[in-house]
This record gives sequence, structure tokens and C-alpha cells, in this order.
Amino acid sequence: MIPQPVTPSADLQFALELADLADSISLPRFRAADLTIKTKPDRTFVTDADQAVEAAIRSRIEAERPNDSFFGEESGRTERGSRRWVIDPIDGTSNYLRGVPNWGTLIALEVDEVPTVGVVSAPAFGARWWAETGGGSWGQQAGEAPRRLNVSGVKDLEHASLSFQSIEQWDLAGYLTPLIELSRAVWRDRAYGDMWSYMLLAEGLVDIVAEFDVKPYDLSALVPIVREAGGRFTDINGADSAWNGSSLASNGALHDAVLQVVNRARD
Repeated sequence: MIPQPVTPSADLQFALELADLADSISLPRFRAADLTIKTKPDRTFVTDADQAVEAAIRSRIEAERPNDSFFGEESGRTERGSRRWVIDPIDGTSNYLRGVPNWGTLIALEVDEVPTVGVVSAPAFGARWWAETGGGSWGQQAGEAPRRLNVSGVKDLEHASLSFQSIEQWDLAGYLTPLIELSRAVWRDRAYGDMWSYMLLAEGLVDIVAEFDVKPYDLSALVPIVREAGGRFTDINGADSAWNGSSLASNGALHDAVLQVVNRARD
């Protein structure tokens, strides 16, 4: 029997509706000739689509969840209580502005600082992934039925596929030597990039993902999807947090081995 998604909670249903709203704004602007691109003070890019998506999501959350906190990449934070919506309107803005389809909207709900709902919508791929605590992890291609996601069963680093995201990230964080050692320990290494690496992990197609210089809005939505698929999600030191500036996600079976290689190479 093919697994069927359980009826989503009100929060997950709301997050999926927010993803629909985001897609309706971002996809028509993708590869638009008049796309407006600006450089932010941190030297990262922002487009009019990033700003429009976040403004629309924030307005909807404030109207329908007025007692919830909000944290968005473009408009900052409003603290109201123990429930917090964490939003990256377009994860992969550099891809978006170059016309590369590897980008998506990330929507998370954290309760008492724990990500409990996560939705990743990648309309240029025609794909969406979602999860909530206790409900499993799910993915769907446009026109197809939802499918249950499960991480791989790979147990040895020598058979593992690693997405390291960016050499520069690891180098600037002082982890270039650990990256080299890890690349030598695994079967295959690639930099698939951004949210897609984690979704490939949840689908069992990649076994390890790690990166640096990341913010909560880059990670929070990914955490429930990876964990509900049977994986493990920590920072690079093994702490269960999306707020420490680094990430290490794996199929679970490989997690401790990765931490051992990284820590040994840092000594």
C-alpha cells in the first residue's frame, strides 16, 4: 500500500497556503527582464520578488496569526510569543536572479524555538516538500501524488554522497582542512546548493549535507523535513539548533562518523 499523508494540522495547512501565495508571486517574476536587483549591506542580493513574497506572507501571518512571532530574511523580527514563523522568501536568490531554477520559498513554524512545521516550495522545479512533527516527511511533483520521504540506509562514509555547498563557506569558517578530509572519506562529493541539497537528503539521494554562514531562515524549514524523513539535523558541532550559524544534516547513520572526521581534522 502506498503511504498517504495524514490530514495536515491547521498550522501545516496554513503553511502550505502561504507557499501557494509565495509561488504565485515568485514564479511569474522568475527570468523577468525587468527584475529589480539590489545589494544589501551584507553584500548579498535581494530582488523585488524576495521583498514582495515576504511582504505578502508577513501580511497574511499578521492577519491570521496575530499572536505569533515573525522572523523574515528581508523584514526582520517581531517577537510576540512562543510560536514563531521563520521565512526565507527566496532561498537561492543568486540562482533566481541568474535564471537558475534551484531556488525556493522556506516556511517554518517554531514552537518554543523547536521547528515543528516545515514547507519548501520550489515552483521552478515543479516541486514541494513538507513535514510536521509526528506526521512524516512528504514530497510532491506537479501533477503527481504526494510520496513519503525516507533518508538512505547508507552506513559507511566510503559509500556516502556528500553535498558540502561551498568551498568558500568552509574556508572562511576555518574548516577547509576538515572539508578536504571529509571529501577523501566519502564516495562522492558535490555542491548541489541551497535548499535542494537537504531535499535530496530527505529523499534518500544524498547522505550528508553541511554548510556554514547560514541563518535560521535558511535552515528552520528544512529541519522537520529531514528529521521526519528519518535523518538527523544539528550544527557542525552536533548541537540540535538551527540558530548557530552552521548545519550538518545526514541520514542519521553517518552523523557521528562525520562529526568525528570534522573534529579530528580541526585538532
